[in-house]
Amino acid sequence: MTDRTIVMQGVSRRFGKLWAVRGVDLALQPGECVGLVGHNGAGKSTLIKMMLGLLRPTEGTVRVLGEDPADGKAAVRQALGYLPENLAFQPGMTGAETLAFYARLKRQAVRRNADLLDRVGLGAAARRRVGTYSKGMRQRLGLAQALLGAPRALLLDEPTTGLDPALRQSFYAILHELRGEGAAILLSTHALAELEGEVDRVIVMNSGHKLADGDIQVLRGLSGIRPRLRIRLAQPFVDPVRWQRWRTLPGGLLETSCHEADILPLLRALPDEATDVEVVRPSLDEMYATFLQTHPTCGEAPL
Repeated sequence: MTDRTIVMQGVSRRFGKLWAVRGVDLALQPGECVGLVGHNGAGKSTLIKMMLGLLRPTEGTVRVLGEDPADGKAAVRQALGYLPENLAFQPGMTGAETLAFYARLKRQAVRRNADLLDRVGLGAAARRRVGTYSKGMRQRLGLAQALLGAPRALLLDEPTTGLDPALRQSFYAILHELRGEGAAILLSTHALAELEGEVDRVIVMNSGHKLADGDIQVLRGLSGIRPRLRIRLAQPFVDPVRWQRWRTLPGGLLETSCHEADILPLLRALPDEATDVEVVRPSLDEMYATFLQTHPTCGEAPL
């Protein structure tokens, strides 16, 4: 059995004359959480649909647990959990009835559903009709159906939409548990700031092409954005020449950019009047914007 849960090699997908995905290599390891980012139309949903077996690639190969997901084998389908971006539940059914319906579709026993609803914080609302649920509650119900059968791979499309900060923390705590159990997780989102510290690496897509793939440190190197050193002075500086490389910011702050290797020497050379010292490294939002500016089109636009 392969040690990689999902593998895509040279995958392209064409709709008519337009390419939605072009030449993408991608792999998900057991216990790994990977962020998939890109603007609308970047090819993220097409990649996920090919992993689910809903679409066949025009070129290249897709393997889930060593099998082609488009062949429709039950073992592969049951090993996948999917949370779509747009949820459409029957409003007249209760949360418990809804989860039971999906369990039967996935050929899973319903006896564990109550524990699953408790896990996502819906135990007390299990007998309420879904039509009375808030957006965040429907999102948690969607996560519960994705977790049916303890899937080996989870494909999550904008999973934290509608969740307040406390519920987002609970959501990522669940993902952490699943990773510890060996599940591979692909998390497609526009909420880039959430991903830092929550994923092992990030894949950046644009116009169907993969622009970058790596952990945050690797992406920072690829982006070429220098870290910034930001300080506050206890008293106004009297030697302008000494501070000529520093920019003045609102609130009495001074800032300068530098190479990573220069941070420690700069810190050691700071005078005693320097206070509130902070090293500001590029955020994922900044890196993403830079990648798009560097590769604005990457060929033909996808559907």
